[in-house]
Amino acid sequence: MTTGEGGSREIPTRVRYGVVFFAVTLAIITYVDRICITKTAGDIQRDLGLTRGQMSWVFTIFAWTYGLFEIPWGWLGDRSGARKVLMRVVVCWSFFTAATGWTWNLASLLVTRALFGMGEAGAFPNLTKTFTTWLPAHERVRAQGILWLAARWGGAFTPFLVILILNFFSWRRTFEIFGALGIVWAYFFYRWYRDDPRTHPGVNDAERALIPKASETSASHGPAPWGRLMASRQIWLLCAQYFFLAFGAFFYMSWFPTYIKDVRGVTGTLGALLDGTPFFFMGIGSLTTGFLLARFARWMGSTARARRGMAATGFLCSGLFLLLSTRIQEPHLAILVIGFAGFSNDLAMPPSWGASMDIGGRYAGTVSASMNTLGCLGSGLFPIVADKVVAWSGEDWNMVFYISAASYFLGMICWFFLDPVTPIEPEGKEATA
Repeated sequence: MTTGEGGSREIPTRVRYGVVFFAVTLAIITYVDRICITKTAGDIQRDLGLTRGQMSWVFTIFAWTYGLFEIPWGWLGDRSGARKVLMRVVVCWSFFTAATGWTWNLASLLVTRALFGMGEAGAFPNLTKTFTTWLPAHERVRAQGILWLAARWGGAFTPFLVILILNFFSWRRTFEIFGALGIVWAYFFYRWYRDDPRTHPGVNDAERALIPKASETSASHGPAPWGRLMASRQIWLLCAQYFFLAFGAFFYMSWFPTYIKDVRGVTGTLGALLDGTPFFFMGIGSLTTGFLLARFARWMGSTARARRGMAATGFLCSGLFLLLSTRIQEPHLAILVIGFAGFSNDLAMPPSWGASMDIGGRYAGTVSASMNTLGCLGSGLFPIVADKVVAWSGEDWNMVFYISAASYFLGMICWFFLDPVTPIEPEGKEATA
């Protein structure tokens, strides 16, 4: 509360939480749009005459164009504000989500998914920018936890939603339906959002006192400090750990439904429900970290140590649970253990994105985009590596799990040396290590 005229104490409005609502709904849409193809992959392969190897390139081309445009979209959000950038990218990828249903061969599918990835690349860096602009520092990591809960649960329930829609429509019409969701979101977001929160008509003086100053979050006054970014060991460690995290996690976004059906023998409606198991647990992991990290920081006396401990634990347990799943014969129990690996995976998500906000400061969009670019490189490599390894090993999917576990262990090592709180700007706050 702040003191107004006549000594009255003003209660802050909560308009700033509207940005969390829009971020959550968009996170759900992003994962609905990208996970839809994993459940329709069989129909697409059959109708377009594609092999598993060709389909792996369809998964990969999305991840690589997504990664290629992360930094440009993040930089543009820092320069011109998230309002226009998010509206444009959401309309772009929503169109190409629908256009996926209009493809007729491998080439057209690759081009469409590449353009879809180009559009989606702008989502999370600019959502991170909105959090940096609208939320005080102590609320940002919790907001990231809620954001990733929504994203993961969007992925968790998409397979079941796709199965329901496929009972009435073809896979082609299904993509059109999902594409329409983003257009609706873009319209309402553009009407509500302000790049300067203080100009929003619903924000009162007490809430303005909580919101970061424009000078702390606006980067429109000059170019991004690329030399400082490229020379920063912390930036490289931040990007490297996210590469290893994304490589391990992309199994759930590409071949997991195929694994459940072909290896574990679970099909039909039950298979659709179980397809979302890792994402369901991932969401719980993100939410858990988002709400517990501040408490751990107070208990440990250090935000840096709390983030390191939480993220390293997540990496370690992700790898161990994947290894454990290879020793379990009962399919439902094995899938549950893989779900625990997903839970552990997302213990590292809020610390990673919280670190990108703190390290980036007014360049949070650029730094988070750089981190996500390396993550997309890892994501894009996974489907190809998995396809080759499975073929080389005589359809032994355990080999894929061993490689993913090794990736998680390497990510854990990165966190031992990462300072996740000190900003690249010299005038920023100091780390508590």
